[in-house]
Amino acid sequence: MSEVLLRPWKKEDAQALAAIANNRTIWNQVRDRMPSPYTVTDALEWIEHCSKQKPLQNFCIEVNGAVTGSIGFIPKADVCRKTVEIGYFVGELYWGKGIATTAVALLLQHIENTLDVVRIYAEVFEHNKASMQVLRKNGFSLEGIRRKAVIKNNIIMDDYVWVKLL
Repeated sequence: MSEVLLRPWKKEDAQALAAIANNRTIWNQVRDRMPSPYTVTDALEWIEHCSKQKPLQNFCIEVNGAVTGSIGFIPKADVCRKTVEIGYFVGELYWGKGIATTAVALLLQHIENTLDVVRIYAEVFEHNKASMQVLRKNGFSLEGIRRKAVIKNNIIMDDYVWVKLL
């Protein structure tokens, strides 16, 4: 198995990030706030945004020195302050190699070691069975299906909520 690691984003990653993220198949699995097409300028803006996070919330997924994807978490606030949401994507060339599963495990370890939370969740579009499998392998349980809760490409669909309690 290749060595998967999570590390801070660097400006030098912009070209590789743009090459991975400028993929309609990936964009179809993520929220609309991710630009499409995804340019090097978008990548540089994202990397700059990440560099200002305290604590760091978004990481480059690296395998054997190559940028293979992105992963991160969003801390919730107010009465949900013991909760974080995670999100991730891996470049299509790297699908089916266990990279996302390992990256999620590493992120969970990071969250458990550095944050005071009791609940981690992810939302997955109904057709993204691969991502659901990644979460299942990492001990997440399907908490619920929010019927007709999201719209992507003008299609209204279900949103699967996966949860791991610490």
